[in-house]
Amino acid sequence: MKSVATRKAELETRRSVLMSRIEEIGEELDAHDSKDWEELAVERESDEVLEDLGISAQNELRMIEAAMHRIEEGEYGYCVKCGSKIAEERLNVVPATPFCRTCAQSR
Repeated sequence: MKSVATRKAELETRRSVLMSRIEEIGEELDAHDSKDWEELAVERESDEVLEDLGISAQNELRMIEAAMHRIEEGEYGYCVKCGSKIAEERLNVVPATPFCRTCAQSR
């Protein structure tokens, strides 16, 4: 069983990775200055993929921030909906999850 301190360190590491990724995506999106229509079309398609990746990273970052808040409040590892303890196996897969398996399935 991992300690809350270990989980917090893992979440902080993941947060750093996501923040770097978001920054890189922003830089990539700002770097396009193609004048050729064909290149511009390819860049636009790439931009859509990058934007989706950025949105996904931002969503995960929000989940991590919420988990960090629950750690500070002493509520980490407990379902925010029903209050049950979240299974260790679930936290291993989704460390920032706010829900136990039952409540996550009912959503």
